[in-house]
Amino acid sequence: MKKNRSNFSGKLGYVLAAAGASVGLGNIWRFPYLAAKYGGGIFLLVYILLAVTFGYTMIIAETVIGRATKKSPVSAFKSYGNNNFLKFGGWLNAIIPALICPYYSTIGGWVTKYLFEYIIGNTEAVSQDGYFTSFIANGYEPELWFFIFMFAVLFVIFFGVKNGIERVSRFMMPILLVLALIISVYSISLPGAIEGVKYFLIPNFSNFSFITVVSAMGQMFYSLSIAMGILITFGSYMKDDVSIDNATIQVEIFDTGIAILAGLMIIPAVFAFSGGDPNSLNAGPSLMFVTIPKVLSSTNFARLGGNLFFILVLFAALTSAIALTESAVSTIEDELGYSRKKATIIMGIIMIVLGTLSSLGYGPLGFIKIIGMEFLDFFDFLTNTIMMPLAAICICILVTKYMGVGKVNDEVIKNGHKFGRRKIFEITIQYFSPVILIIILFSSIANVLGWIKM
Repeated sequence: MKKNRSNFSGKLGYVLAAAGASVGLGNIWRFPYLAAKYGGGIFLLVYILLAVTFGYTMIIAETVIGRATKKSPVSAFKSYGNNNFLKFGGWLNAIIPALICPYYSTIGGWVTKYLFEYIIGNTEAVSQDGYFTSFIANGYEPELWFFIFMFAVLFVIFFGVKNGIERVSRFMMPILLVLALIISVYSISLPGAIEGVKYFLIPNFSNFSFITVVSAMGQMFYSLSIAMGILITFGSYMKDDVSIDNATIQVEIFDTGIAILAGLMIIPAVFAFSGGDPNSLNAGPSLMFVTIPKVLSSTNFARLGGNLFFILVLFAALTSAIALTESAVSTIEDELGYSRKKATIIMGIIMIVLGTLSSLGYGPLGFIKIIGMEFLDFFDFLTNTIMMPLAAICICILVTKYMGVGKVNDEVIKNGHKFGRRKIFEITIQYFSPVILIIILFSSIANVLGWIKM
């Protein structure tokens, strides 16, 4: 007997869960760095233009695939045929979250560790040079924090869509938004911060370059959780009476709003700390775990600021990790016919194995390199640089060749709902998106190989 598929309770449940998936560490440590490096306001303008075209199109496409089939990625692709391409596209979209979530949970463990240090008042210690590198290389301590974060994620997944994912999203996302607003207001009030605000919000067209567009493309791609199986899975939980168009717009606004607030949290504060040098923003973990603690230690509210900031970051990391894990668990349920409990346990085992490699990769397992990279960096390179652009290209081909653009329109306007940017969707999914994805794929690989600098 076929079991009934879980559903979100309504539009709000979907929007908050999808926004939670999108609002992750990439918004907080990647967006401000890229905005500062590639022109500030002009980068922001390009990013917003891409959000209302490319971002909107890919969210619509994946959500429609999920809701029309009521299946997770593998079965959703196979609903339109059983050839090798569709099998490849479905499994590619399904495997990505299973590979990302373990190393993402390792970073989530680092966030949890820093929040704990601020809670107990070790504000000076975490701001010292070398603290972060010593911590991640410190034997098995990173493994402990990885386990704490991972079990928090699995605990939520175990309770299902409504009682787990939706309930947590309804609690965390409003708090995350409020914290982002509070920290942003404080950041822009710092002496010297107003120059950072101007740099970030006011477009200077002399800063525009081709690399600005490529970098904004890449950030938009990662920021919206495109091609991770998440939006297909969440779409399969969406009720037919919910407007896909309206829900997509709200996810779009939420994600872009948080990205802008992340820029206002970090860029003005670092400008004030560094005397107005945009190049002082480091990329990735060093921004989060080195630069920000130093900025906080220079204020009179280091402990309070650290608590608020790392609670925000922890919530962002948790909501994204929960979405990634749910996508993988849904595939295990659908393809193997397992119960949620059994599928969650299997995903937990995968996370323990691959996450342990990442969490110990800078310490006891640091002597092992894959193409010159530690495990975490390799998994990030494999998924973000190669697999995700390919998976998104597969989605474009599925929609245009197998499903049909007309079927997308029929699903979006079901029950009398509108499809406000239908023409933009049709042009973008057939022509614009494939070009963007090919540019992202080759420019990202070229950047990793050192052929270009991004």
